[in-house]
Amino acid sequence: MKKILAVIAAASLLTACSGGTRAGSGSGGDKTLTIASVDQGSIEKVVDAFKAANPGITVNLSTSGADQYQQQIRTQLASGTAPDVMTVWPGNGNPGATYVIAKPGYLLDLSDQPWASKLPDAFKKVARYEGKTYNAVFGLNGIGAVYNDEALTKSGLRAPGTWTDLLSFCQAAAGKGTPAFALGIQDNWVTQIALYALVATDVYGADKDFDTKMAAGQATFTGSPWTTAMDKYQQMNTAGCFQKNPLGTSYEASQTLAATGRTLGIIQGNWIIGLLKKKNPAGTFTMRTLPATDDPAQFIMPAAAGAGYGINAKAKNKDLALKFITFVMSPEGMKIFTEAQGSLPTLPDAGTAVDPGLADLTTFVKDNRTVPFMDQLWPNAKVQQTMLSGLQEVFSGQAKPADVLKDMDTDYKAGA
Repeated sequence: MKKILAVIAAASLLTACSGGTRAGSGSGGDKTLTIASVDQGSIEKVVDAFKAANPGITVNLSTSGADQYQQQIRTQLASGTAPDVMTVWPGNGNPGATYVIAKPGYLLDLSDQPWASKLPDAFKKVARYEGKTYNAVFGLNGIGAVYNDEALTKSGLRAPGTWTDLLSFCQAAAGKGTPAFALGIQDNWVTQIALYALVATDVYGADKDFDTKMAAGQATFTGSPWTTAMDKYQQMNTAGCFQKNPLGTSYEASQTLAATGRTLGIIQGNWIIGLLKKKNPAGTFTMRTLPATDDPAQFIMPAAAGAGYGINAKAKNKDLALKFITFVMSPEGMKIFTEAQGSLPTLPDAGTAVDPGLADLTTFVKDNRTVPFMDQLWPNAKVQQTMLSGLQEVFSGQAKPADVLKDMDTDYKAGA
C-alpha cells in the first residue's frame, strides 16, 4: 500500500521541495549524501539526528509525493542521476518497489548488514529479491479510520463499530455539515486506501488464502469479494462519507480538513497521524479499524511493512549511504523514525513509544488479525496502476467497478 501505504505506507507524501527529487547536484564527495524520500514530516528528524552524530557531513534531502516520486525515480536510476539513498517500497506493488527496481540491478545488496537477518520473516519476504535483501524496512504501517477526537466529541457522534453503523454515521455527520472522512484522491495513490481497508475484512476475513489462490490461478478479482468491497466503497460515497469533490482534493488538502475538524477524520495509514499533529499540534487522533461487515469478530486490518530505504547501486557515496542505512535500522534511528512517523518498529529493541492513538492497530497485530497491503505480492506494478487510475474513473463516472476489476485481472495474469 501506497502508498499501501503508502503510506503506506505509504505513506507519504506531499508537494516536492524546490528542485524535486534529484541526485544532489551539489559537490558530491566523501562527506555529502543525497537522499530522496516520500516520508515528509519524519525523515527530516532522522536526517538531523544523523548529521548530529556525524559532524561535518552534508545531507542533500529532497522529498516529494508518492505519485511524483514514482514517476521520477526509475528515470533517474536509468539515467544515472538517482540519489545515493532512496525510498523503496516493499514487495512488487508499484514502480518504486523492491522487486521492480532490484531486478534491473539498480539497488545495492544489503544482505550482509547485521539488521537484515533480524527482520521478521514476513518483512524479509518483501524486502528481498531472489534471496538478497535490498530494502531497509524500519516500520510497520496499518490502514484504518483515523478520527479527530475533538471534532468527533463536538459532533456528538461515536465512531462506528459495524458496517451498518458506518453508513448511519456518515449520513449523520453529513447532516451536521461536517463530513465523516476527508478523501484526497486528486493524488491517485490515495484511491486505494479506503478500498484496502474494506478488502481486508471482506476478502481476507473469510479467506486468508486468497492471495495463494490468486497466484495459482484459482481465484480472480472479478467474481470475488473484491466486488463487494468495491461496491461498499461506492456506497460510502453515496452515503456522504466524504467531503464534496474528492477528485479535486489533494492529499495535503485532505490532511488539513481532518486536522482542523472540517471533517471528523480520514481513512489513511497510521503515518497520517504525525502529519495531522503537525497541522494541529494540540489535536489528538485515534485510529480504528474501518468496519466492513456487521460482525466485529470478522474484522481484519491491513498492516504490513511500510516503505523503507535502499541504496543506489551506483551511489556516489556508498560508504556514507551505508552509514545512514545503519543509523535508520539502529535502535536510536528506528525510534526517531517510527515515533515521528507514527508507525511500529520492525525490530523489537527500538524502544519506540507507540502513539496511544494506535492501540487498535497494535491489538490487531498482536492478535494476528492483519493482512499485508494487497499490492505487495502482486506479480507486477501494472495491477496497482490500473486499479488507481480505474478508481479515479469510477469516482468521475467514467468507469464501473466491474470494469476496473476485469482490467486488474488482465494485468495480473500477465505475470512479472
